[in-house]
Amino acid sequence: MEAVVGEDGVARCLWAATPGEMRDYHDTEWGVPVRGESALFERLTLEAFQSGLSWAIILRKRPAFRAAFAGFDVDAIATWGEPETERLLADAGIVRNRAKIEATLTNARAAVDLRADGGLEALVEQHRPPPERQPAPRRQDEVPTTSEESLALSKALKKRGFRFVGPTTMHALMEALGVVDTHLTGCHRRGVAAYGG
Repeated sequence: MEAVVGEDGVARCLWAATPGEMRDYHDTEWGVPVRGESALFERLTLEAFQSGLSWAIILRKRPAFRAAFAGFDVDAIATWGEPETERLLADAGIVRNRAKIEATLTNARAAVDLRADGGLEALVEQHRPPPERQPAPRRQDEVPTTSEESLALSKALKKRGFRFVGPTTMHALMEALGVVDTHLTGCHRRGVAAYGG
């Protein structure tokens, strides 16, 4: 299906066709570049927690995630261990998955280590496809779920010790950050990231 014109007369991607939280996210955040390690680490973490679930669930729980993970302060999370893991497993406000929680702590330590080589933001940006390789889906069934770049980013992060960073999850991260633009060509948000970095 192509971009859908809503009751407000605006064309959007199919998943944002109806009013509500998902539409608000689509219209204000999805595909918009973020700056700063904490903001990027939040996106990375939430995409990992979303694996196997719907993004709507994660979006509803995002305020609780932010509170539980100290505003995604990488330095703080990097020092956490079993006591914090147990606290998080008891927090009904978030997705209580031990493997994903432990991966977040591991990823925070890996992000700290990565600073010596330019940091997480720089590593993700290195995997931005050039404008001529940006997807241009007209229909929802043309939207890719992985790419050469997401596979390369996944491998680079795994090599640095990150977990829950498979190519599909990294493609979703790249979409969320505007590193790749998979807004449908008829969507009013198409091109919001301007591919410029």
